[in-house]
Amino acid sequence: MTRRATAVLFGLSLALQACAHFRRLPPGEALTPQQRLEAIRSAEVWAPTDIPSLDLGAGPGGKGAFAPNEWVACEFKDKKLSGRSAKFECELAPGDKVKVKYGQLNGEVYGEVLATRLFWALGFPADRMYPVRVRCHGCPGDPWVSADKAGDVAEFDPAAIERKLPGRPMETRPESGWKWPELERIGSGAGAEARARRDALKLLAAFVQHTDSKPAQQRILCPKGEELGKTGCRRPVLMVSDLGLTFGEASLFNANSKGSVSFERWSRTPVWRNRGLCVAQLKRSWTGTLKHPRISEAGRAFLAGLLVQLSDAQLRDLFETARVERRPRDPRQDGPPASVDEWVAAFKRKRSEIVEHRCPR
Repeated sequence: MTRRATAVLFGLSLALQACAHFRRLPPGEALTPQQRLEAIRSAEVWAPTDIPSLDLGAGPGGKGAFAPNEWVACEFKDKKLSGRSAKFECELAPGDKVKVKYGQLNGEVYGEVLATRLFWALGFPADRMYPVRVRCHGCPGDPWVSADKAGDVAEFDPAAIERKLPGRPMETRPESGWKWPELERIGSGAGAEARARRDALKLLAAFVQHTDSKPAQQRILCPKGEELGKTGCRRPVLMVSDLGLTFGEASLFNANSKGSVSFERWSRTPVWRNRGLCVAQLKRSWTGTLKHPRISEAGRAFLAGLLVQLSDAQLRDLFETARVERRPRDPRQDGPPASVDEWVAAFKRKRSEIVEHRCPR
């Protein structure tokens, strides 16, 4: 990339950040800086799950769930969505609007299913992503590129539908989120386990190569039922809310071809940048706030204890359901995809780098 192109992209980023800065929340809904700090200090990042019993193929159940590869019908809504990956808003029923990511060349269609299901199974909160096929009434043939209608119905296969984790975002302004260094702002009364869980989350982010780690991709959430008025919360949660650019290799410009479901890049990226100091390998992108995090032994052991509970059958379900065999092993080139068996073997090899290592105490 030329210096001129880099300067243009940097300027665009600053402009977008400035626009976000001037957006406002409705009166009474914005947190003060002190309220935000207190929420971060007391927030949970993990809750126990019965990992061996979970069906990673079916994924999270409940209201609004979809079966793998289910055909879903919806009505196109002409709404501008943020980001760079192909997506559109669609209405399933009156008032039930969802975000649809689509396209065989869009790595986020596969990556977000993979990462959210892994986080969900391990107990780290994440939005629900369902791998589906969509029949969109009134849709353009390629909504992200053009508003020209393709006809009465446009079909999208593969696609993924997002269901937000129920609750209320806790924000100082829209999409203010949290930065990864703020995980260190844990309350003085927090126990050793709470600190270990935060380190485990950092290591998991490095494991999946969460490259686009800007604040808007992480959410402070007040889970449904825990609200206290418009800004208070009994048990706030820190979560990663966009995991589309994962299972590749982190890069400066968050390239989809490098950062989202690239077997060649993910399989060869080591977990550790410095094994002796337990510094995880994760380059910081131009939007990112997480770079080569140093992991405590307690954090490593905590994540290791979760990862080893995943069976080979669950890992196969995970990669099959995400439809990785529709994604080239190197998305920058034409060629056959990596098999599910290859993905599972790569996962187990990288898992061993965590499980079999020990960090300085």
